[in-house]
Amino acid sequence: MKITRLEAIPVSVPLKAGLTTRTAHGDHVTSDYAIVRVHTDSGLVGLGEATVSPIWSGETNRSAVVAVEQILGPAILGMDPTRVHSCRFAMDRALKANPFTKSAVEMALWDLAGKAAGVPVHQLLGGKLRDSIRTKMMIGAFDPPQAVSLAERFLGWGVTCLKVKVGLDPAGDVARVRAVREAAGPDIPITVDANCGWDVPAARYALERLKAFDLLVAEQPLNPVLDDATRDLRSLGLAIMADESVWTAADAMRVCKANAADVISLYPGKNGGLLASIEVAHVAAAAGIPCHMGSNLELGIASAAMLHLAAAVPNIRSDRFPADILGPNYHEADLLTTPLRLEPEAAIVPDSPGLGAELDEGQLDRFRVDR
Repeated sequence: MKITRLEAIPVSVPLKAGLTTRTAHGDHVTSDYAIVRVHTDSGLVGLGEATVSPIWSGETNRSAVVAVEQILGPAILGMDPTRVHSCRFAMDRALKANPFTKSAVEMALWDLAGKAAGVPVHQLLGGKLRDSIRTKMMIGAFDPPQAVSLAERFLGWGVTCLKVKVGLDPAGDVARVRAVREAAGPDIPITVDANCGWDVPAARYALERLKAFDLLVAEQPLNPVLDDATRDLRSLGLAIMADESVWTAADAMRVCKANAADVISLYPGKNGGLLASIEVAHVAAAAGIPCHMGSNLELGIASAAMLHLAAAVPNIRSDRFPADILGPNYHEADLLTTPLRLEPEAAIVPDSPGLGAELDEGQLDRFRVDR
């Protein structure tokens, strides 16, 4: 089997009314992503999704289209898509950085490899350890009444873990988490995510007060370069999760050596593909640090890839740190013919060949923005 063409389609999918979100990075109202198709001479087509965001990695859906069709496509044209390592090295030689775009192409390669072999991607990754992945739902950095309304809505669905965005005004952050804890009661695990929004004094102020709310973990309180200061925050007694601090295996090694995290968040888009996420997980495992499956509010294809990864990698401990495989729940469409089984407590891992995700051409036509 040989690659004959790469295709990238920019899309813009709004979040559902009442489920738009707010973080220290800003408001997230519409997802401007790109869908990737890798065509082959066998007739099989692999699917990928670039959940790009300029505030995250400098990528946009338009830059992804150009990178896929003008740089990455020519780099792997004629190659065997089942030789994922070789294709990955060719892409890295052709284009620096651009992890979300490369991840979309690599997803499509895994999809093709699974379809060609007649097995799900998790089987190619060594076989699944888990049939389902425990998940949580996210509450944006809204005022306490709106945060409580969302918490009650999610708990009414049967959700068993909540994530609250913080990292803006420390006093307001504490008030928001207090309100959610009171609404959720003592038995629902709650995490917070500052998205690098606090400086050191603000982080110390907030975390000292947030300890009272029995948090499972506090995610990315400081700027990624502040490993020493983040290590010092661990002395407050809250588990610290690194997210924006860890893009690569080398980043994971740095954070582990600095003792700057209790948990590391990974996911294919941020890391640049499933293979790169596995490398991060292995580095963390060697340091005795568990991993968590993060998110950039993916649609259906990328969420499927995350499920296969979380199912197959031992050190992605979604049982202890519920995963952020939640993007389709927030969007008006997932672009799939058959939605993933994202149930309130856990997401069910697909068992169909490849990623187990089929593109809905009608939805694609509705949300594409290149016509």
